[in-house]
Amino acid sequence: MSARLPLLLRQLGHQQLPRGPACRLRELCSSSSSSGGGDPEGVRGRGLQDGQAFSIPGTGSTEASGTISIVREVIHSSKEVLSLLQEKSPAFKPVLAVIQAGGDNLMQEINQNLAKEAGLDITHICLPPDSGEDEIIDEILKINEDPRVHGLALQISEDSFSNKVLDALKPEKDVDGVTDVNLGKLARGNAPECFVSPLARAAIELVEKSGVTLDGKKVLVIGARGPLEAALQYLFQRKGSMTMSSPWAAPQLQGKLQEAEVVVLGSPKPEEIPADWIPSGATILNCFHDISSGKPREGSPGVPRKGLITGENVSLLAAALRIQNMVSSGRRWLREQQHRRWRLHCLKLQPLSPVPSDIEISRGQTPKAVDVLAKEIGLFAEEIEVYGKSKAKVRLSLLERLKDQKDGKYVLVAGITPTPLGEGKSTVTIGLVQALTAHLHVNSFACLRQPSQGPTFGVKGGAAGGGYAQVIPMEEFNLHLTGDIHAITAANNLLAAAIDTRILHESTQTDKALYNRLVPLVNGVREFSEIQLSRLKRLGINKTNPSTLTEEEVRKFARLNIDPSTITWQRVLDTNDRFLRKITIGQGSTEKGYSRQAQFDIAVASEIMAVLALTDSLADMKERLGRMVVASDKDGQPVTAEDLGVTGALTVLMKDAIKPNLMQTLEGTPVFVHAGPFANIAHGNSSVLADKIALKLVGEEGFVVTEAGFGADIGMEKFFNIKCRASGLVPNVVVLVATVRALKMHGGGPSVTAGVPLKKEYTEENIQLVADGCCNLQKQIQIAQLFGVPVVVALNVFKTDTRAEIDLVCELAKRAGAFDAVPCYHWSAGGKGSVDLARAVRDAANKRSRFQFLYDVQLPIVEKIRTIAQAVYGAKDIELSPEAQSKIDRYTQQGFGNLPICMAKTHLSLSHEPDKKGVPRDFILPISDVRASIGAGFIYPLVGTVSTRLPSLSSFHVTVMS
Repeated sequence: MSARLPLLLRQLGHQQLPRGPACRLRELCSSSSSSGGGDPEGVRGRGLQDGQAFSIPGTGSTEASGTISIVREVIHSSKEVLSLLQEKSPAFKPVLAVIQAGGDNLMQEINQNLAKEAGLDITHICLPPDSGEDEIIDEILKINEDPRVHGLALQISEDSFSNKVLDALKPEKDVDGVTDVNLGKLARGNAPECFVSPLARAAIELVEKSGVTLDGKKVLVIGARGPLEAALQYLFQRKGSMTMSSPWAAPQLQGKLQEAEVVVLGSPKPEEIPADWIPSGATILNCFHDISSGKPREGSPGVPRKGLITGENVSLLAAALRIQNMVSSGRRWLREQQHRRWRLHCLKLQPLSPVPSDIEISRGQTPKAVDVLAKEIGLFAEEIEVYGKSKAKVRLSLLERLKDQKDGKYVLVAGITPTPLGEGKSTVTIGLVQALTAHLHVNSFACLRQPSQGPTFGVKGGAAGGGYAQVIPMEEFNLHLTGDIHAITAANNLLAAAIDTRILHESTQTDKALYNRLVPLVNGVREFSEIQLSRLKRLGINKTNPSTLTEEEVRKFARLNIDPSTITWQRVLDTNDRFLRKITIGQGSTEKGYSRQAQFDIAVASEIMAVLALTDSLADMKERLGRMVVASDKDGQPVTAEDLGVTGALTVLMKDAIKPNLMQTLEGTPVFVHAGPFANIAHGNSSVLADKIALKLVGEEGFVVTEAGFGADIGMEKFFNIKCRASGLVPNVVVLVATVRALKMHGGGPSVTAGVPLKKEYTEENIQLVADGCCNLQKQIQIAQLFGVPVVVALNVFKTDTRAEIDLVCELAKRAGAFDAVPCYHWSAGGKGSVDLARAVRDAANKRSRFQFLYDVQLPIVEKIRTIAQAVYGAKDIELSPEAQSKIDRYTQQGFGNLPICMAKTHLSLSHEPDKKGVPRDFILPISDVRASIGAGFIYPLVGTVSTRLPSLSSFHVTVMS
């Protein structure tokens, strides 16, 4: 180590570090620490002081003063730029990671102090001096994937800079400019878009500051290798110099030296090279450094001092320029976080006529690799978990990274009261985002529910859209996906098993035996778990030592006293099986005579699915799971999953299911598929988390289009009153889907039955039926207007619809108050067929939304039910059964009266009677029962004869699908 570098460092106002032991493996040092332990060896620098006197005795003092002045200027400008960035993003602070092999504490101090002065954080990863290539690469890969680190420098020996090490570096974090990508951009003259070697830049700048004009000069670079040699040649050539390069052992070296006007020494001069070969009139630049390390070597004997720019000065300026590169890296990173138009490669469609089957269309398109799609929309590699080639989960850490990003526009796709065949809300949703992104070049995301295998193998089929507006691959979308529904099934049935097991044990064991099972001795010690301490607190027992509970307290703690007749938690299955609708459990001899009648529900009807759809974090999900009420005890008090002690287990089973699933449309635009609560007995919307992440990713000018189940009277009302309360998000536009087919049904057309051919009224023009049926469309528009959100009607056009019918629907929709009404042809043409709809939605989103909730949650449960029945369905009043009134009284007494309402009713009519089409009037809405999903956060009344049972299976449909 040269003796002059410490002198330079002291001239910057810092103390030299005392020599200490070698760095420990992965010693982490923070330059901004407020304690003495934050600086290496416990020493903190004082920073650069303006106006401070600089003098170094002996040769080179003028040169040193000039270098220090340049360093101060670089650090000061870097600090100013960083301050401007932090004005817009106060929490932003770039982090430089330095991987150091060996105990060069002096360079560590230089890096620390310059970073601190500029306002950066720095992390030193200190490896043993003999660390091999693999150890260094392991550390590089860790830093590559750490989103908190914005730059990486290597302070290692020159021999360690193998191609394998250099290839491991991420170009965007390579602040020393040694990767092929950065060198290639420099060679192409694209310096603003790359990182330029600080060492090479320092060499150029110090030569020019010494008064040498480089234009036309002959420059000889000797003994430099690899990235440093390349960077020096490029930079000197940019200055107009004639640049040569040579190793020390070259036979023509003497002749080249005699011609050179600037000599750059990239490594020490061997003793066998005579000193007089180096011309005394040349400017000599000493770059005795390991590439990118800033680590000077000993000087070369016999090198003339006249005109010499020393390695110490190059080292110090290079360290400052590295800090400047770090600030540039941080600026680029911030720019990437801000809204930008995606560089999305959209997939081309070649629609055929007649339109092939959905599965043929899906299999005819090759999806992009999901990691490529993720990168196109601004996701980092560490933010996705890839499942195969075409789907991935997105980590929730993305929300923290983009927390300062403004949300995009929020669009809900709802529908009129549908026929049993469905009217194409999913298809409209996909067609709309294909039009926005692939054709209007606007960032947009579709957020859809994951379909249950019940409807998929039943009459309805899948939910991936249809025609040329689909999510692909269709099979993966409809079947299994990433296992979220399986996780819900496992968690739900674990809780069901825990209920019956607890009842069995409490009926067959003493208080002491139960207590010993719940709080067992482990290595002679008995301790309460965290969840048990919470239960004790709820019971009013303020004790933490298990041995201090009284007999009465042991009894209260150990016994839940569940009343079997009040159990509301059922087992679930995601395949339709009518023979499991009612079952008897506990018939084995080991169950000691305990049996009861139970049932299976469809898996997506589980409250855990509703919890997944409404949660906004893992911690929130855990709290919601714990709050789920599964029964009442014999005193009428609620029994929760938390009381059963299974909250942690449920959360572990759901820890991956909480991450949204990324897929793509036929045209390669992004889709989130997450959660799938039914809209008849739950709120019928995809997850809050998927919407929140998508809104950040599209940026302020982008669009997130999500879909609500069934008609606007069900899915849309629940979206506004339940989902928007949970998320805090405000919708900008409602897209209301209608079909001529459904309007004819509401106008008095014959019944529509799945699997039965349509009557001629639906396949031939009938203006009168359409006109009469538009009353349902007008009513649904009015429902949306109750919430203050502009409505765009999307008429999903079928090939049998006539121009007169289409024009009539659009005209009547606009008369009813729709912002616009647009015919859509996405099924046959893809996104191109919905461009008019996309333009209408974009225009409507610019209109101010005056969103408001329909009711105050503080109203009594009965009043909230009545408000929905009258304002939304058009009922005259409601009628509560004795059981419903009893449940309402119980939930109110238990403190659940201030939850929103989730009506469970038929989707085939605005009323409770499926055969009442159009706009029924003056009917009394019967409430047969009322149930509670306390974890999800809503009360759900059962209207009329609506059922929550497991659906039946159509064996014919299964045969066809196979």
